[in-house]
Amino acid sequence: MAGSSRRLPPHVSDQEVTRPPSNTADTERHDPRPLGALDPHGLLVLSHTLFTCAEQSEIVRLAMRHVSALGPYHAEAGYLATGDGLSRVPGHDAGASKVDAARMKELDEADGSVSLPERSWTWAFGLRGAGGLLGYIVVSSHSGPDEQGHFLLSALVGLASAALSLTVTRAAQHDPADELSRLRTERDTALRQLDTMRSELHLQKTVHETLDRVAARGGGEDAITQALYELTGLAVLIEDRFGNLRSWAGPDRPDPYPVRSSTYQEEMLRQVAREAGPVRVKDRLIALARPRGDVLGVLAIEDPDATANEYTMFALDHAQRSLAQELMHMRELTEVELRLRRQLIDDLLEGTDETSAYARAEAVGHDLQRTHYVVVVHWPGNAANSSFTRAVEQATATSATRPLITRRGDRMVLLTESRPDDDAVYTALAHELGTPDGAIGVSTRCDSPDGVPRCYQEALRALEVRQNSRQRSGTTFFDDLGLYRILGPGNDLRELEGFVREWLGQLIDYDAGHDTELVETLSRYFDCGGNYDDAAAALTVHRSTLRYRLQRIREISDRDLADVDTRLNLQVATRVWKIILGGRR
Repeated sequence: MAGSSRRLPPHVSDQEVTRPPSNTADTERHDPRPLGALDPHGLLVLSHTLFTCAEQSEIVRLAMRHVSALGPYHAEAGYLATGDGLSRVPGHDAGASKVDAARMKELDEADGSVSLPERSWTWAFGLRGAGGLLGYIVVSSHSGPDEQGHFLLSALVGLASAALSLTVTRAAQHDPADELSRLRTERDTALRQLDTMRSELHLQKTVHETLDRVAARGGGEDAITQALYELTGLAVLIEDRFGNLRSWAGPDRPDPYPVRSSTYQEEMLRQVAREAGPVRVKDRLIALARPRGDVLGVLAIEDPDATANEYTMFALDHAQRSLAQELMHMRELTEVELRLRRQLIDDLLEGTDETSAYARAEAVGHDLQRTHYVVVVHWPGNAANSSFTRAVEQATATSATRPLITRRGDRMVLLTESRPDDDAVYTALAHELGTPDGAIGVSTRCDSPDGVPRCYQEALRALEVRQNSRQRSGTTFFDDLGLYRILGPGNDLRELEGFVREWLGQLIDYDAGHDTELVETLSRYFDCGGNYDDAAAALTVHRSTLRYRLQRIREISDRDLADVDTRLNLQVATRVWKIILGGRR
């Protein structure tokens, strides 16, 4: 494999990204096993017969007869080059009459496709020697050969070409002794090449069979890393796209596993993605699992001594393909599960049949028989962010179960077994999202599926109260709403409007006619417990301005703000006006 090197930009440290050098020494070793095991396709035995054959026609016929031993292939015709063009070699194949002689001439001594009836793939392989084209063998199949099949057919054609070259040389030889020595050298070279090809083919076959067994047994990431470790003898690991370790096989696993910066990780992924296959990054050989363009994982071999050879690269490349299929399958299953879970909570929020709900929940691994709480989360500016969904799910998950989660507009809604601990979820989300400007509403406990819609309204109510309160960020529990619980969903809106008109009608009308904010001033004054300084600060007005406004409120409404009952009714009215009626004038 050709060597090449790249260097990442300065902010990715001084790591090198290089293609590892070729090392075929391991493939030169002779295997002491029987010839049948070492030469499963009979090419080594055939080479002896071909090189001892003196007749060119017989050489072509021998090669044609051996085509079917290499796989689902059929030799349609054989040709020898003569002074007058191509001469068809007589044989037993009836398909020879179907080969278009004109098409063979059009090839102009090149390899190429030949059309035959009822054949999906037909190819003319050229037999060549030092002097040029010696002939053709036309091979067909119902489908094109794979990498191994193409390798075997090319090896057969190469042997036949060498044998034909030998007969041509014998016919023109002048010095028998020198010519015999040269031919022996060519033969020995061809045999060594065949032996090398046989070794490489055996190693490749071992890789294919090992990884095929892993896939057939439904092995996951751990099975893939273990298989690759056994094939290469080097430690193997799988990371997710963020650099988190998912699987390790082999010695010297680091503990704790090193954490890389997100900038470094993304730059490394971009650099490796530019190469066509496995790439060396410092002491690692790295291959990306990206079945549809998206990086789903990273497969790497630890190789600090740079001992990896072409066999290692071949094994890593094929293991990467197995990993890509595994991760793609896992992603598809996850997406199906998420969709089913989202559909379940959507139906629960709207109200659904209990029997069906229990069965569907069990199918996705969620126990609806337990007590649940509905949680509504709103973080302005993060609604469309996928990381927001992930952060909410992680912050509300427990060791026992994951929450059911869905999106409603710009809010996330969860059905979880655990009641959030005070502001723990809010604090975790504020830290994860980098902003405290968010609010959470939590319902009372829900003991059965038919109570979910009610609890959803409670959580919405708690969220609404929080967002309309003085402290708009944080967590509000419906249990803690007190007076606001009776002002929540279920009350007659006309009665509430009548109550507001009774106590605030004159102020509302005055604000509408004079473009003032007397009702808002009164509301903030009550929110601050009647404290002038706090109320003035909340309204961003001077203390004397606040005093003036309160005096005008007394005059216009004809209400005594010092009276306890009057203050209570005015305070409730301002709350209803602001929270239930939305501050409508």
